[in-house]
Amino acid sequence: MAFPTDMSLLPDDPALIPEPDKGRGDPSWIAPALTASEKTRNVGKTNVFFGPPLAILADGQKNTLEISGKLNRTAERYLEILKHHGLELSEPERRCLAHICNIGFMSPLEICELSFEVSLTRFECEGLDKGALVGKLEQASFADLVAIVESLGF
Repeated sequence: MAFPTDMSLLPDDPALIPEPDKGRGDPSWIAPALTASEKTRNVGKTNVFFGPPLAILADGQKNTLEISGKLNRTAERYLEILKHHGLELSEPERRCLAHICNIGFMSPLEICELSFEVSLTRFECEGLDKGALVGKLEQASFADLVAIVESLGF
C-alpha cells in the first residue's frame, strides 16, 4: 500500500493512520472506537438511577450496550439542540430568570411558564424591562426555553 506524500491528506489523529501494509481493506486493521483526539474524559462504568424519563427512554431494551448507546445518542442530540437554541438576553434579563429559576429543579411545565413567572415576580434591577422579557419568552420555542434554563445552570 502506498502512503500519500501530501501530509494534508493524512488524518489529524495518528491513531487513524494504519501501519505500513495494513490499510482499511486489510481485515487485521481495526479503526479505534474512540480516537485520542475524540477521547476527552474516561468515565468508566457508572451506576445511574433510572427514574421515569430514563425508564421510558430505555423501555423494551435489556442489553446494557443498547441502553448505553441510546442514552449516549440522546445526550449527544440534546447537546446539539442546546447549541442551536436559546435567546439573546441582556444581563438584567439573565439575572431575573436566574432569580426565578433559583427554586432549583425546573420541571418542563415550570420551564413553559417562565414568561408567566416573569410577569408575576417582584424581582427588579436596573435595566430590566419585564414586558420585553415576557414578550421574548412567549415567542420562544420550548427548546429555546430549555437552553436558557440550562445556560443559567438550572
